[in-house]
Amino acid sequence: MVDLATSRWPELGSPDVVLIPLGSTEQHGPHLPFETDTVIAVSVAEALAAELAFSEVFAVVAPALAIGASGEHQDFPGTLSMGNEALRHVVLELARSVKTWSPRVVFVNGHGGNAPVLADVVSQLVDEGHKAIWVSCGVPGQDAHAGREETSLMLYLAPGTVDMSRAEAGAEQSIQELLPRLRTEGVRGVSSNGVLGNPQGATRAEGKDLLEQMTSAVAAKVRDWMGVSP
Repeated sequence: MVDLATSRWPELGSPDVVLIPLGSTEQHGPHLPFETDTVIAVSVAEALAAELAFSEVFAVVAPALAIGASGEHQDFPGTLSMGNEALRHVVLELARSVKTWSPRVVFVNGHGGNAPVLADVVSQLVDEGHKAIWVSCGVPGQDAHAGREETSLMLYLAPGTVDMSRAEAGAEQSIQELLPRLRTEGVRGVSSNGVLGNPQGATRAEGKDLLEQMTSAVAAKVRDWMGVSP
């Protein structure tokens, strides 16, 4: 795995693919830091690069885009959001920049609010002739926000940033049930503490297992897209 930020240009050669982590700077309840989505996206991107190396794919991990579309969290102090249109332009120009020195780009997304923009941008990039794809850092059935799964991941990846003494349940309805109100009222309207789910029971061991599951899923998708074997 090559970290772009700490590398020098003669060391890059001709990378097969550039991985760009996308996260957010948004509230994650009373117990998790604002950087949660970004930490997870970077960790998955780094693990993905290591997995691709086994297939003799030279992957470079770019610096994370740590501010995304987080308007639904804006009622909580500290949240930073650039909005969908600004995010769209940033992602589009990043991919166009990458194409001048690498043939492929993969956006590794750790924040659900970025997903609609990524789907739209990747479609446009493909129409323009770029080789681009986006993958999501998630597992089926997980809590929507700052619940057990994200808390477990952070206990594994950045335990010093987690305050389990402040971990408490928030709105525990399914995201399908909450979605109409989330669209009109934002997260604060359905959860006073900003949690969508229940972080109780989170463990470091579960976080390790979740990271492995996420990495395996995104690696399979990217290998299939690139046409390479495990």
